[in-house]
Amino acid sequence: MSHIIAPSVLSADFGNLQRDVEMINKSEADWFHVDVMDGMFVPNISFGFPVMKAIKKHAQKPLDVHLMVMDPDRYLQAFKDAGADILTVHYEGCTHLHRTVQAIKALGMKAGVAINPHTSVNLLADTMEYLDVVLVMSVNPGFGGQKFIENTYHKIVGVRDIIRATKSAAIIEVDGGVDMNNYTKLLEAGATALVAGNTVFSSANPMQTIADLKKC
Repeated sequence: MSHIIAPSVLSADFGNLQRDVEMINKSEADWFHVDVMDGMFVPNISFGFPVMKAIKKHAQKPLDVHLMVMDPDRYLQAFKDAGADILTVHYEGCTHLHRTVQAIKALGMKAGVAINPHTSVNLLADTMEYLDVVLVMSVNPGFGGQKFIENTYHKIVGVRDIIRATKSAAIIEVDGGVDMNNYTKLLEAGATALVAGNTVFSSANPMQTIADLKKC
């Protein structure tokens, strides 16, 4: 199966949001990656439900929603209602991770868990069999345009080994600093989905950049 490309809408031009959404629709991208930040879990705030609903109105591909928030259980139903198809929460932001994952799945969404650069992949071993997505952060969450953390390759291998050991069907997604110089190495390490923000939206030809990222 070909790997998944999920352009991060956080890097889009919000003065021309519909235009950028339609560009992703026409491109070879697979998902829309939607980052939600609460200003507490990370030192930044991003868009909420009204903007997400506006994206969903025009999007023709699944919304891959990444919650960088504390206590995400409060918002699961609201994100379902706003159009999330995949909902990823942070290991570090959940008190009862298994319960949160089960609640996401009960609402009819695919469930993902993200881990920050300092978090050991081994902490996911007990929940891996229930996950649809493992999101490996390759930068510290909160801001776009950060430098890629090289240890990410080792973490991907570690996640891949746990997936195999638990017979999980989880996708390994990487978010942060993905570009034309490292994407093939990420895929070789075992990544199956790549989030690309600045690499796509700062490109002179975003559709071509997405097509290039789809090439193995």
